[in-house]
This record gives sequence, C-alpha cells and structure tokens, in this order.
Amino acid sequence: MEKHQDIKRLLIKIYGEEKGNPAFIKINSLIEKFPVKKERKNGYFSQDDVVLITYGDTLNKKREKPLVTLHEFANGYLKGAFSHIHFLPFYPFSSDDGFSVIDFFSVNPELGSWGDIESTGTDFKLMFDLVLNHISAKSKWFEYYLEEEESFKELAIEVDPSTDMSMVTRPRSLPLLTEVKKQSGEIAHVWTTFSADQIDLNFKSIDVLEKMVEALLYYVRQGATIIRLDAIAYLWKEIGTTCIHLNRTHDVVKLFRLILDKAAPYVMILTETNVPHDENISYFGDGRNEAQMVYNFTLPPLLFYSFVKEDASALSAWAKGLALKSDSNTFFNFTASHDGIGVRPLEGILPAEEINKLVKTVKNNGGRVSYKTNPDGSESPYELNITYIDAFLNKKYKPDIYHAQRFLASQAIAYSIPGVPATYIHSLLGSRNWEEGVIQTKRVRTINREKLQIDNVLLQLKNPETFRSRIFFPYIEMIKVRKKQPAFNPNAAFKIIDVGPKIFAIARYSKNQTIYALINISPMHVSCSLKEDGLPSMFKDLLTGERFAADSLRLNPYQYVWLAVTSV
Repeated sequence: MEKHQDIKRLLIKIYGEEKGNPAFIKINSLIEKFPVKKERKNGYFSQDDVVLITYGDTLNKKREKPLVTLHEFANGYLKGAFSHIHFLPFYPFSSDDGFSVIDFFSVNPELGSWGDIESTGTDFKLMFDLVLNHISAKSKWFEYYLEEEESFKELAIEVDPSTDMSMVTRPRSLPLLTEVKKQSGEIAHVWTTFSADQIDLNFKSIDVLEKMVEALLYYVRQGATIIRLDAIAYLWKEIGTTCIHLNRTHDVVKLFRLILDKAAPYVMILTETNVPHDENISYFGDGRNEAQMVYNFTLPPLLFYSFVKEDASALSAWAKGLALKSDSNTFFNFTASHDGIGVRPLEGILPAEEINKLVKTVKNNGGRVSYKTNPDGSESPYELNITYIDAFLNKKYKPDIYHAQRFLASQAIAYSIPGVPATYIHSLLGSRNWEEGVIQTKRVRTINREKLQIDNVLLQLKNPETFRSRIFFPYIEMIKVRKKQPAFNPNAAFKIIDVGPKIFAIARYSKNQTIYALINISPMHVSCSLKEDGLPSMFKDLLTGERFAADSLRLNPYQYVWLAVTSV
C-alpha cells in the first residue's frame, strides 16, 4: 500500500493534480493486472553476475534463425561464465541497428520469435532495452500521430522552428527539429534528438507514459530481469534549458523504479547515460529510489588511455571514487558495446591534448571519430568508433606480439574493480574492425557490429593459433575463476594500491577472502612489493596457480594476476 501511494504522489508531482490522478488510474490498472512472480532474495548483486552484450543476429547460420544460433552457441561455450545475456533491441526497426523501434511488443521475425527469447531465458537471465526516448518515424504510433488519433495527438514534441534552441545539449551534429506533414495538411516540426527517423516521445502526455509503462511490464512478463533505459538522460524537454538530466527525467526513473518494486521487485533498472561520471551516478538517486545500476561510462576511455600512455595513475586516481553509499547500487562495468568508446566521460579527468592522443591512436588503428556540436557551434570528439580489440593494437610493434595479451590485461582490470562486469560479444570473440561493413552502411558505428557466420567462428576457435582462440579461451577462463571468488562481489570493499604507474593494483575484500589484483599495463617487466605489516609473505595467483613472494613481485609485459593468501 505504501508503494501504491508513493506512485500516486510522484505522478501528481510530475503532472499536477489534474493530470496526475488520471495518470495514476491508468498506471495502477497496469500494475494490478501484473502477476508478481517472486521477491528479491539476498540483495541485488552477486559475484556470479556477468553479462554478455550482443545483437540477436551477431551469429548466423544458414537456414536457422539467429536467436536459435546464438542460444546454441551460448549453451555450448558460455555456460558457467555468463549469467545474463543482454539482447540489444530485437524489435522490428527502421534504422540505427534496432534503436529506431517500429513495434515495442514484437520480435523482428528475421531474428526469431518470443519463443526463442523465452527458450534462451531457461538457461540464462535476460536483459532487454526499453528504448523510451524515441520511436521510429515508420511506426504505427507515429502514423496515428500524423492522423491525429485521440490518444496519439501528443505523441511527439512540436516546436516552433523559430524558437531559440541553442541551450539544448546535442549528442549529434544533426538538425534537432524535423518537419513533418499531418494528414490534415498541417506542417509540424517535431523534436528528433538522434535522427529524423527517431521521433522523440512526449512524456508530458500521460498517454505516452501509459504506453511505455505497458512496454516496461511486458518485457518483465517476457523474462527480463534487467531493463536498460536507453538514452534516458534526454527524456524530458523544457525549452530554455539544456534538456539533459532534468529533474522530471529523474522523476520518471523514480516512477519506473516504484512500479517495478511493486510489480516485480526482482527486476533491476540500468540507466544508459554517456556523460561525465558525476552526472552518470546521479541516476542512483538517493541510493534506493532510482537505478540499481548505471553504465560505468568513464571506464572504457580511461582504461584505453592508460594503456596508450602506459601509465595507470589517472585510472587509479579515478577508481578510488568508485565506493558507493548503498549496497543497493553498483556499476555496470563494460569496456565495449555496440556503440563506440564515449569521450565525454573524460571531461574533467583528462585535458583536451590527452584526449587528442586517443583520437590519433584510433585513427592510426583504422578507426573513425564521431563529433558532437557544442552550444557555441564548435565541434568536439564525442565517440571513438573502433573495436575495443583494435583500439589496443600498437603498430610500433611489427607484428604486435602483445596485442592479445594487452587486450586481456585491460579486461582483467574491468573484471577486478567494483561492479557487475559485462562483455560485448565481439570483444569476447576477438573481432577486428569491420571495414567492409562501414563501406556497406556508410555508418561509422558499423565498424564494431560485424555479422559473423557461426561455422567460421567455431573453426577459428578450434585452432589455438588463431587470434579469436587466443582471446576467447583465456577470457572465458578468467570469468569462470572470478565467479568463484566472494571478494569479487560487486559490493565487496576495495582499496586502490599504489605500486607504481606501470601497474594497476586493487585489493578486494569479503568476509572470508582478500584478493590483490595486479595488472601490468606496459610492455616492460615490472617489479613491485606488497610487503606491509600484517600482510602474508606469499601469495597464489588464482588464475595460474603460480606463487609469488610479497616482497619481490615481478610481472611480465601485460601480465595480470589475482593474488590470494597461501600458507605455502
């Protein structure tokens, strides 16, 4: 009953009495119809939580639906490593590789069916995207808006094109408004944050809110235990403001959290906000009233920078701030995704000249750079478009004998710091830049979205000399070892240790275990010491079984170790 009243109060806060009360009637009706399946047990997070990020059609096989192919591969190769599979948008779409959704309630028939999703859910927990900022211009919903049907009249955000929009934060160098023609002949200019094909939804309309809450609960019915709120930072618009991270946006996240706490308390919210760290963690709210997890967007570019610089100082200084006040929150630690490597999260951490070094490295390694428009009309780097694998290529070595080991060392850091780790399937498979795809689509993000033939992948995995094999099997083994260690619980205590700029070092603590993770980020042999009062004299590497003396640790180029206490 308490959550029931909290939902009502929040709706009235967002919409006022006149609209808030009917909004509550609509939303409460959806909640009352929802069958609560189970309560949350023993906290939200465990060291067993590891997420695979993938498109539904990354792996393909002739005469077989891609979702079936992926499930078969996951059962054969990923069990015991990954607990969750994050299916990137698998709905019918018109552009942006799934993020311009035509129908929120259907599975793209080219990928498979809801039955295929449900089948995967019998072996892995599931994570879905709720693409709630916008909808496809080719959707039925937008068609109904153009026809001015009653519950769709306020679907889009109409703006007079003479309005001063200079304060609006822009993630793209594209027009903010798109001209459309309604069936009546009326011309309107609608808000399109990302592209003309992606019509921003008007959350000031309670009809829009009702439709998106319905989608949220539908995904839970279909087995989702984590809901990713895509592009959430831009949700609420108020002309004369930046239109990013507005209070009403946070209120909508709080509303979704309350709804799930009442209808499905075992389901978590994950917010996707590619922004600087302090802005990003604002979506934790007070620790218990917004997202349980936020994407750790600073990690991918700062980790990349550390290996380019061969200096972990900036990374170590930043990582000291990863402690959270509530055990109901944690970070979603990823290094690669379907998008590129975001640059904005480095604001306030690295000066522009250091960021430009990353831009230069990416271009030298065959990648591209996407730019955003600033309020003053200038442009600055927004995203580095390259596979995370090839970002870690160092062309001064010919051949680069350290390429695979350097990349794996970066992943060992991501799997050592506090949070739930997540791996993009192309990182796991050691995929290189897909130049052909960029040529085909003329979109730079395609470089990191190759469609693979499963037979070719399996053939390469069976050959221990291939690059895929040299990435995949050590990576899987590292994950399996990690899952057994209580000190790697996402909320376990930690301490960043200073053993010199060439090594990233962190201690993780649980009630019955302490692990010292040390990762050499350089191509040199590096020595260090963990000898302090109260520490043991010997450690055992959980990954290899090798023993190390605390006062004379010597790491090979790009070696990574997880050291636990040993009595021998």
